Amino acid sequence: MRKLLKFGLTLSLLVVAVIFLSNVYVERKAKNKTYNNTSDIPFNKVGLVLGTSKYVSTGNVNLFYKFRIEAAIALYKAGKIKYIIVSGDNGTQYYDEPTTFKEDLIKGGIPEENIFLDYAGFRTLDSVIRCKAIFGQESVTIISQQFHNERAIAIASAKNMEAIGYNAKNVGGSSGKKVKIREIFARVKLSLDLLFNKKPKFLGKKIVIPN
Repeated sequence: MRKLLKFGLTLSLLVVAVIFLSNVYVERKAKNKTYNNTSDIPFNKVGLVLGTSKYVSTGNVNLFYKFRIEAAIALYKAGKIKYIIVSGDNGTQYYDEPTTFKEDLIKGGIPEENIFLDYAGFRTLDSVIRCKAIFGQESVTIISQQFHNERAIAIASAKNMEAIGYNAKNVGGSSGKKVKIREIFARVKLSLDLLFNKKPKFLGKKIVIPN
């Protein structure tokens, strides 16, 4: 029994240590690299919007989606980005995050020719790596909520990209709490992915974004 208790305690401490170190790693890599105001953020040719579904299970609009759309439009209209890559999941013909984002970005006043779609952004890791490997971007402004931006910036740093983040408005309530809890484990997964040099699910032909 003592051995089992000792093993359980050791395992618990190890899990806590991994969670703590993963979070510290992400926060250090993203320190001073996220912005809340368009007036403060430097210019980048390309903004990378990280995808999510437009609607939640109740049929209501997903606020994470809504606020990312608003952030991307604000950043573009402030002249802080010239082009937008929308990277999201298009795993089936019935689920297409990038196209949905594109439609709402156009409604918000962004020209269609300034929007590029990445249909294979199944995970944040895929979105960031493909931004460099497929779209040729060495420097990018990532657009999502702050906790998500921080993780994406950590990935970019590990892949020798210069990345900053523009923080979309955060989401409160139970939805926000659930996502933040998931983020704790997403950062652990990120650490493991980087440790084992995880590759995107798909790469493919390069896409040229004009100057």
